[in-house]
Amino acid sequence: MKSIICLLVLVLAGLACSPEPAITKEMLDGDTLFDPSLYNPANYLVSRAVPNPTAEQARQPVIIACHGYSATTFEWDELRAWANNRTDFQLSQVLLGGHGRSYDEFKKSTWQDWQLAIKDEYEQLLKAGYTNISLLSSSTSGALLLELVSSGYFANRLAPRNLLLVDPIIIPSAKSLSLIGVVGPMLGYIDTRQTAEEDKVYYHFRPQETLQQLQKLLTLVRRDLEGGVVLPPACTLKVYKSKKDPVADPVSAVLIYNGIKAADGEPVSVELIESDLHVYTRLKLRDQVSTRDQQNQAATFADLVRRVLR
Repeated sequence: MKSIICLLVLVLAGLACSPEPAITKEMLDGDTLFDPSLYNPANYLVSRAVPNPTAEQARQPVIIACHGYSATTFEWDELRAWANNRTDFQLSQVLLGGHGRSYDEFKKSTWQDWQLAIKDEYEQLLKAGYTNISLLSSSTSGALLLELVSSGYFANRLAPRNLLLVDPIIIPSAKSLSLIGVVGPMLGYIDTRQTAEEDKVYYHFRPQETLQQLQKLLTLVRRDLEGGVVLPPACTLKVYKSKKDPVADPVSAVLIYNGIKAADGEPVSVELIESDLHVYTRLKLRDQVSTRDQQNQAATFADLVRRVLR
């Protein structure tokens, strides 16, 4: 998930937007479908690439990788490139519902719509006979996965082996997101002022309606964590959290650690990363990428795959 701009500052500065943004065809927000998973789903979803697996393929680990709010499958392209055609696991890159399409499609989507794409791929894999599935998330999709657990979604299904959360957001760094219900209708949308290349893989304009959906999701998950959440049997959870995250307050990791336990009562795992990036595993299109950033990405990719394969 890209930076959520401080709403209160925008209002005070008199930068409230007009009701409808000026969208060009070069933007993800337009009518052109930029996300390649919409054209070639078999290149991104294991359920479409291998719908009738052999017994051996069905036992092979599958990672369902889920991106963040306003993003696309692009957010996990670097994991696929890092894997470099490895054959010891398979990767599904899910495009969240309402994402990767027009501004209007995004605007009218709910957090349940976003989550539906994750559920669909999970259920399609189970239907095909896959038995070793892990879920990987970045930013907002971490909250979507936690909601699946807290709502009992896995109670009557084969549970995932691992939940792997990169920079999950429960508490935003920009605390003004809580004001979106008040100032959102006045703003209409937020202009991210990002680069032209970013416009192809992240929404340039963030409708206030979707920010309200984000706030609803985070509030729900935070309350669930405060009440206590238990993972399904034989399921582990690890959080990889940037220490100086400009979007997801690092206290998000604390809330997850305190609020969710394994089925046997053991605590979940949290690793704090020396990084000032949000979704530090995505380095493409960054203004600056340091050697430490590259090391962090490679170490995390290696660790999450190790956990999936064990």
